Amino acid sequence: MSRARLLFMVFYLTAILIGTVYLRTAPRRLFNRYREAKVQQKRLVEHLRKRQLELEYQVSPTSVAEHLPEKKPNQTVH
Repeated sequence: MSRARLLFMVFYLTAILIGTVYLRTAPRRLFNRYREAKVQQKRLVEHLRKRQLELEYQVSPTSVAEHLPEKKPNQTVH
């Protein structure tokens, strides 16, 4: 076997092994990216719901009534 052929075989097998390792870890990387996206989506939904509750509180009649001046029962407003 010539030296060039031996070098070719070594590089070829190395490339095949590197490719195999890359392909075997690809599903794990994709799964991790998927889980990160799902977690971020849940965080964003939670943040949105929190903002909606804050807005609903600000617009609710009880909240508006808290900011109105109290009037006494016997007084009339002119």
